[in-house]
Amino acid sequence: MPKESLSEIEYEALANLRYRIRKFRQFSADAATRLGLAPPEHQALLAIKGLGIDGEMSVPSLAETLFLAPAAAAELTEGLRDRGFLTIATKPKRRTVVRLTDQAEELLRRLTPAHLYEIREMAPELMQALRALQDHRRMEMAAWMQ
Repeated sequence: MPKESLSEIEYEALANLRYRIRKFRQFSADAATRLGLAPPEHQALLAIKGLGIDGEMSVPSLAETLFLAPAAAAELTEGLRDRGFLTIATKPKRRTVVRLTDQAEELLRRLTPAHLYEIREMAPELMQALRALQDHRRMEMAAWMQ
């Protein structure tokens, strides 16, 4: 069985990966804030746009996607509705769904290209950190198998 402790290479790769993720999150938060959105609001709009079905998402699904308590997701969606970014409807079986407004779509059109550019710029570093973690573990397994 492979050893349980991590190597220095794995610690370094993991720290580098987490740094790159934090760096992107900070970039994203700053970009959203400049356009008047709190980071969780931007994340909610993007989740609805990118992961919704037929342009809508249930509030429980949004809560799960954003790792929020259902009450927190409901509060977030109500705030976004009050600001004109969402419509909220009740579907059959008392299922509450949210849908983006044109105003929200416009904000995402302004934010998303910069986010894609930033991710593409960071991709080589992210992939390098992931490869280091994957390759080191493969070498360790190969050595263990011999």
